[in-house]
Amino acid sequence: MKFKPFTHKSYTYSNTGINIHVYVLVHIFSASSFSPPPFSGLDLLFDLKLLFIPLYSAVVLVACSGNVLLLFLIWHNNKRHNTTNFLISNLALVDLVMCIFCVPLTASYAFDKRGWIFGAHMCHFVSVMQSAAVYAAVLSLMAIAVDRYVVVAYPIRKRAGCQFCWGLVVLIWLSSLALSTPTALHTVYLDLRTTGMQMAVCEEFWDGQEQGRIIYSCFILFFSYFVPLAAVSISYCAISHQLKQRTALGLTACPQLRCARAAWSRRRRKTFYLLLVSVLCFAFSWLPLQVVNLIRDLDTDFSILGKNYVNVIQVSSHLFAMSSACYNPFIYASLHDKFLSYMCPTNFLCHFWI
Repeated sequence: MKFKPFTHKSYTYSNTGINIHVYVLVHIFSASSFSPPPFSGLDLLFDLKLLFIPLYSAVVLVACSGNVLLLFLIWHNNKRHNTTNFLISNLALVDLVMCIFCVPLTASYAFDKRGWIFGAHMCHFVSVMQSAAVYAAVLSLMAIAVDRYVVVAYPIRKRAGCQFCWGLVVLIWLSSLALSTPTALHTVYLDLRTTGMQMAVCEEFWDGQEQGRIIYSCFILFFSYFVPLAAVSISYCAISHQLKQRTALGLTACPQLRCARAAWSRRRRKTFYLLLVSVLCFAFSWLPLQVVNLIRDLDTDFSILGKNYVNVIQVSSHLFAMSSACYNPFIYASLHDKFLSYMCPTNFLCHFWI
């Protein structure tokens, strides 16, 4: 998540972290003495601290427990070690990274008046991991969409082995880290205690590179939102075409073969629909944050969001985006009855979920 100083000058950009104190830096850089202006938006955010902290805690609890259980159930059974489940496992790992490095530290950064309290090394590490996790989730969803098409289009083709799956996961993470390079290059940790202020900040600084910041911002919006939606849409159309062709061929087959093909098509449709739901949940969860980020890039005077509410809007949209980590365990648990028996406390809830 990105934050900028609360002034006409714009120095910072961040796609996943929260900073409510960074306006201090503009005055440090532009004046020899520091006298921060009153900003009622900070007061409103701190007033709502008792509301946001439990919500962040609930996201961490549900997402961590659900994704750990999902990983255990996949890796506990060798029969589930296929390409799709490898990618689902990678999504669960991404969600765990988000919950461990993004949610708690971001909440602390947002509501602790001391700013970033975790040191310089964690500042750079967390900034890169937060950005890489978003890219890894997008690439994993795109890979699942391609895998689903391959399974439907080439049903008798031999599935990829574990070595290929491991290589694919490693490639996803290496690509994600590479895409996070601008974040790594522009992240700065500043300890302001040397100036007499009891606080530190961890932010991205694009001083003098406004065009580069805007280009990178547009790239993130395009790649992390529109690309996965386009990928799953293309995959959906291709899979639907393949299934319709097989349905037409099945009409001339014997009854036993028609039943087998119908059952196979239902399973493939169910799997793809779950992929579709997963992508839509990811896209809509991140939509408010993407919109807020875009508005803040274009509206440096806060005339649209308003200085009184921009911080609350930032934190709310960030919390909504982080909630996406809670959905995937339940979505992918629907693929297997045994998953549901573990994920749902009662049969009633399982039937209700299905």
